[in-house]
Amino acid sequence: MHTETTRLIEIEWKGPYLLSEIAQIKDSEIDYGLYQIYGRHPVYGSNVLLYIGKADRQTIGKRVSQEAWDDTNDSSSIKIYVGRLIGSNTPEEIVWSEEIDLAERMLINVHKPAYNSKSIARLPDAELQNVHILNWGDHCSLLPEVSGFRWTSKLYDVEYDYYRYK
Repeated sequence: MHTETTRLIEIEWKGPYLLSEIAQIKDSEIDYGLYQIYGRHPVYGSNVLLYIGKADRQTIGKRVSQEAWDDTNDSSSIKIYVGRLIGSNTPEEIVWSEEIDLAERMLINVHKPAYNSKSIARLPDAELQNVHILNWGDHCSLLPEVSGFRWTSKLYDVEYDYYRYK
């Protein structure tokens, strides 16, 4: 039996946007959140999830423009999906920042985009065990629901009696 509190993070995704359109998103001073980059990969093919990133304490448009996606071999095929945390109220900035960070790490761990290889190797398993993410809207290749119960070692620490479930 699990008694810890689950941290529910809901994300509303919109897109796709082209690189040229992302520059227009820079204007909002509090446009923080997550983003997915899709494009061509030499091994995995066209229109595949390449990268998941976060914009925390800077706008999504500004963060994406810092990464030089326009300097790739096929920048015209780059598509970007923007994710913003949603809920019944806006949390304090420190909580907002924590949730953006947890969501980014969980989504990278589960979906393993090709250009996030460093982040995949550094999964903070214990921090993500009670995180539950709901992806709404245009979440593209992301799973609609992701849980730390499923994607961390949380349940491996519990001894299960196989026959109890028959």
